[in-house]
Amino acid sequence: MAEASALPVLPRVSSQRYLPALRLLAVALCAVSFLTPAAHAAGKKQQAAAKKPAAASKVAAKPTKATKTRTEERVVRGGRNVVATVRKSGGKTVVAVQRRSVVRVAEPPRQSFGQIAGLHNSQDPLDLKSSVALVMDQDTREVLLSKNDHAVLPIASITKLMTGLLISEAKLPMDEPITITQDDVDTEKFSRSRLAVGTTLPRGELLHLALMSSENRAAHALGRTYPGGLATFVSVMNAKARMIGMKDTRYVEPTGLSSSNQSTAQDLAMLVAVASQDSLVRSLSTSPEYQVEIGNRTLQFNTTNRLVRSPDWDIGLQKTGYISEAGQCLVMQARVAGRKLIMVFLDSAGKFSRIADAERVRRWVESNRFAPVHTASSQISG
Repeated sequence: MAEASALPVLPRVSSQRYLPALRLLAVALCAVSFLTPAAHAAGKKQQAAAKKPAAASKVAAKPTKATKTRTEERVVRGGRNVVATVRKSGGKTVVAVQRRSVVRVAEPPRQSFGQIAGLHNSQDPLDLKSSVALVMDQDTREVLLSKNDHAVLPIASITKLMTGLLISEAKLPMDEPITITQDDVDTEKFSRSRLAVGTTLPRGELLHLALMSSENRAAHALGRTYPGGLATFVSVMNAKARMIGMKDTRYVEPTGLSSSNQSTAQDLAMLVAVASQDSLVRSLSTSPEYQVEIGNRTLQFNTTNRLVRSPDWDIGLQKTGYISEAGQCLVMQARVAGRKLIMVFLDSAGKFSRIADAERVRRWVESNRFAPVHTASSQISG
């Protein structure tokens, strides 16, 4: 007890007296932790800014080094969807090729004149895809089948049948050389041709290609070189049409590329009947293939009507045609079930539908030899 009482007694100190000071110290430390990085970054910016003038002066003093490292870039197009970037850097050329996807919006197919007129709504017992059809016996003139046969429509390359007939009847020298010129190039439909401008062929070979392969430049060159020129030839085409009774037919040029070349199934049946009497037109129009020598090249041309090669058909004359305004067209003279028949199919919908229509008619005639079908019957005269 004595020892305990001998120790000095210290006064009590409360912790509440130091709280304000501790709070100020904490705030100061937080401020330093936030402000120090910002100050450090600002210092770096100032140092960089101070160095720029010096760097600029070095570049100005030594331009040759900068010239060597300079990059040049240009863009080269390699087609509709290929882009190449050519970059030159440090004496090296780097080419980067990039393919870009191209989105093409398909345009709706153009309607033919027959579709616009509603002719495809017409029904027939054979369910033909051609809006206009006519089948008749060439010898008796009996109409076996007719469908919208009075409708006046574009006839496309069926026009070349009249072109070939007039060239044959004119008795022009078939060995006379004719040169394809720029005037023969299609500016109506911009169709392609294997006969380049400057190509020279005998008239007979051009006639062969026009009737067999429906060669547009060949047909145009035949009309252009007709005595009196192209205008005279078109006049003769229309005069011949009137002479054989084609009262609803009009020609404006010899190829059929113009939709203004128009006729009816009835009129075309008359034309087929007359043209089938011309041995040269018959022979050339039913030729399956033909080769022509052009310079050092040999070009193979084929018929546009695959029925010509078919063993099921005995075709005496034929001509096909197509432009969007006319649809798929076909005229023929063929022997079916022992009868010489004239067939006309216009404005057929579908690439092979005109051929299918001809096959339907052939099978129908073979199984129903004496049962004519009429949807708009009429007797063909002439």
